[in-house]
Amino acid sequence: MKKIKLMLVLALFAMVTAVSAQVSLGVKGGINMSNLYGDELDNENVKIGFNVGLLADIDFSFNSAIQTGLFFTTKGYKYDSGNLDYTENLMYIQLPVHYAYKIDVTPGTRVVFHAGPYAAYGVGGSRKLDAGELGSLEVDKIFGDGMLQYKPFDAGLGLGVGAEFGPILVDLGWDMGLVNISNTSNGNVKNQNAYLSVGYKF
Repeated sequence: MKKIKLMLVLALFAMVTAVSAQVSLGVKGGINMSNLYGDELDNENVKIGFNVGLLADIDFSFNSAIQTGLFFTTKGYKYDSGNLDYTENLMYIQLPVHYAYKIDVTPGTRVVFHAGPYAAYGVGGSRKLDAGELGSLEVDKIFGDGMLQYKPFDAGLGLGVGAEFGPILVDLGWDMGLVNISNTSNGNVKNQNAYLSVGYKF
């Protein structure tokens, strides 16, 4: 009986929060600077990519919000050594859930600090090797169960700082993967990604 009462109280609280919350939807996109880190990698370099998607900003109390959305984002890394150029491009659908604290600076302008977890699933990508005169090679199945493929599920933590100028958003952030995406028994490969995005709330 106590559990039922507790569940009813929690459900009522969630309903009141949802009713009182102000939900803003919008779009956001920008540039990624990513690489992979772990025991199997050395001399990896930043790979330039992009992110784009739909955002939801849920203001539920004074200067506090939940920021989430669904984004298509590219990650991976580059390796350069003389005439050898190797690139791994990993494409994900990513769902972040961040708590945001907003500080009013001037009317209509706020600085936003945010942090929280994310989950992502690999939907495509490629490996490309360019060896100059020796030729090139490209493989387009980067996710799977093979030893040279990556596990598609990824999750981690992100943090960032941004600004709101009325409906216009600017956001600078960093995501650190906590899931080992390597398929090898003793492998350890994880994602990390910095991004700069701009957006618009409707």
